[in-house]
Amino acid sequence: MRLSRYFLPVLKETPREAQIVSHRYMLQAGMIKQASAGIYSWLPLGFKVLRKIEDIVHEEQARAGHIAIQMPTIQSADLWRESGRYDAYGEEMLRIKDRGGRDMLFTPTAEELVTDIFRAHVTSYKDLPLTLYQIQWKFRDEVRPRFGVMRGREFYMKDGYNFDLTKEDALHAYNRHLVTYLRTYERMGLQAIPMRADSGPIGGDDTHEFLVLADTGESEVFYDSEITDLTFGNREIDFDDPAACQAVLEEFTSRYARTDETHDEALFDQIPEERRRSARGIEVGQIFYFGTKYSDALGATVDDGKGNKVPVHMGSHGIGVSRLVGAIIEASHDEKGIIWPEGVTPFHCGIVNLKTGDAEADAACEALYASLTALGLEPLYDDREERAGAKFGTMDMIGLPWRITVGPRGLKNGVVEVTSRRTGESEEMPPEQAVAKIAAIYEGIA
Repeated sequence: MRLSRYFLPVLKETPREAQIVSHRYMLQAGMIKQASAGIYSWLPLGFKVLRKIEDIVHEEQARAGHIAIQMPTIQSADLWRESGRYDAYGEEMLRIKDRGGRDMLFTPTAEELVTDIFRAHVTSYKDLPLTLYQIQWKFRDEVRPRFGVMRGREFYMKDGYNFDLTKEDALHAYNRHLVTYLRTYERMGLQAIPMRADSGPIGGDDTHEFLVLADTGESEVFYDSEITDLTFGNREIDFDDPAACQAVLEEFTSRYARTDETHDEALFDQIPEERRRSARGIEVGQIFYFGTKYSDALGATVDDGKGNKVPVHMGSHGIGVSRLVGAIIEASHDEKGIIWPEGVTPFHCGIVNLKTGDAEADAACEALYASLTALGLEPLYDDREERAGAKFGTMDMIGLPWRITVGPRGLKNGVVEVTSRRTGESEEMPPEQAVAKIAAIYEGIA
């Protein structure tokens, strides 16, 4: 993409309504535009990041054997009355009527709808285990939407639902999801800590939230500092092996880590004082096991192979896809703007032409652009007739992790400059070497 042809409405002024870094930078970088309170249009740059995050979520769900579906955003209230949640859910649910006077609602979550799909089509234990998931827009009518996409009313979310014959099987599904989430967040350049949490209106006894530590987090968290030394890395896990998944759960949840709703001061005090930490955290996902709560209410049963009709055991598992865009910025930025991790960057690198109109500089930039594109990479070429400072400012604000700077002075010596956005370090090298360096960086990112 050439910047002269791209729609990137960068703002020079700091938006007054932005209270936290991610909201401010998403507006300044031209990623979003507010449509109404807590509801945003996603502009090209923001939409590309949203899709990068969504792709990672899909890939990790597929790796675990989970199956994607798509459910509607508008649901009938009848299902929610069956489960008993229609009146209990609260004012966050947007309740509407269709032209026939039927009670409808804009989906805040989809346990009822997916259970209805299951009960209509699955009758035997032979069809289990089964996990269905979607990535879909949701709506919760927050009293005070704020912080941009971090606490909006409309949000993009992955919600998955497992159906299993026994509690033991369902807890394996729980553990399997924990493993997929650890992989998912690390691919996005995040350390998301699983913390014992409160289940809220979804219900269930077993639940962990995944939180990214950040000063602007809405939750107070308490944890053993040893947990921040853990990484999942590139290890391969057999998702059909309950023992392997259980071992990962124990590794990442055996140390104390809780949100303020479940914090236990007595247990916390048992940790050596030098390892006790309290901080703020941003919730980016949650996993639940809630047993037969919905299958009992909605009649989702299977033949257990012994002639009995038994309710299936269920859990639900969510990732805030749109919220992750803000969380990544909160965790990765500086005073100049965003710093995208390589796994989610909208463009793999920026090409800055210091002297647009100079034949040699133009030709070198075109060659770099063609070479990177031929390798399957997406560069953003700033070919505008702007001063160098403005070009650098734009690249710093939008946060591409690597920049190749091309100017007549360097070309006389046969070199261009490759700069890391994260460290600010620059290195001069021939253009062919610059292409090879960028390609090598992204080769191992999957």
